[in-house]
Amino acid sequence: MLPFQHPTMLAPMEGVTHPALRAIIAQNGGLGAVSTEFVRIGRSPPSARYLATTVEKCAGVPLSVQVMGNHAEYMAEAAEAVSNAGADVVDINLGCPAPRVVRKGVGSAMLTDLGLLTEVVGSMRQRVPGLLSAKIRAGFDDASGVLEIGRTLQRAGIDYLVVHPRRRADFYEGTADWRIIKALKETLSIAVVGNGDCWYAVDALRMMAETGCDGVMIGRPAIRNPWIFEQIADLRAGRAPRRPSGADVVAWINTVAEAFRASFPERRDESVGKLKELFTYLGRAVPDQRAFQHAVVREMSVAAMMDRADKTLSPLSADQIDLDAEGRCRLERSGGV
Repeated sequence: MLPFQHPTMLAPMEGVTHPALRAIIAQNGGLGAVSTEFVRIGRSPPSARYLATTVEKCAGVPLSVQVMGNHAEYMAEAAEAVSNAGADVVDINLGCPAPRVVRKGVGSAMLTDLGLLTEVVGSMRQRVPGLLSAKIRAGFDDASGVLEIGRTLQRAGIDYLVVHPRRRADFYEGTADWRIIKALKETLSIAVVGNGDCWYAVDALRMMAETGCDGVMIGRPAIRNPWIFEQIADLRAGRAPRRPSGADVVAWINTVAEAFRASFPERRDESVGKLKELFTYLGRAVPDQRAFQHAVVREMSVAAMMDRADKTLSPLSADQIDLDAEGRCRLERSGGV
């Protein structure tokens, strides 16, 4: 079992899970833990002072700090530093599929070397008194070795495993194969968290029922629908889940925009870039998503983006936007077994 109030986690997403956004999503409720963007640990000793700055917690929600690297001693130092700084979980990134990451032999590239996994994760385990986890893909080029990867990480001492059941070669194409989550859960004695294509709250409950996994980690779908964790908690409790309208989306993104302005007072371009990325995902819930996304991305200021969003989204009722817990419109293709 996961030691969180809710069996749900916000996934680590590079360039997205900024502390301000994590806090705002957590405020909606139903979220068991939040994750940082991955912290790169290179070929030099990490600065404990810098690592401590990554541990920016949300009130009442446990924080998982994800580190990425393949130097056993430096990864152990980093794990100890973030743990001492107050991280509730130290997580190792074994899933990033980006070519620039793979070329350096980290992220999902480490799945091809079980000896390296044992060395790095074992070193981290010795220095982390609290929870240690790993987030993996189903494999690099094929998924045939995923069970042995899971067993290797379990022997190395992780407390729970998060699996995104796509290979590195798949990136985000196709549909997540939840059968891999089920196989890992049936093989391992530690907790297993499923991740991948839970676009609607009902998908999270279906993933847990079909695979037996202990929890669900959600990334892109939580940016598309910031209320998904609240909806999951409502469904689990037998309550009628929230049905956001277009006006709710506009109010939410206004809150995020204000938080970004406060976070980047001297870097307005960064706020614009981050908001454009959020609108790309929020726009996926709009029936005419491509037109909306293209229109917002062309805007050059926060004010212009917000004006465009207000005019386009505010008139939409809960029935006209694909953000309900059941996914009645089904604009997205969910995963499955």
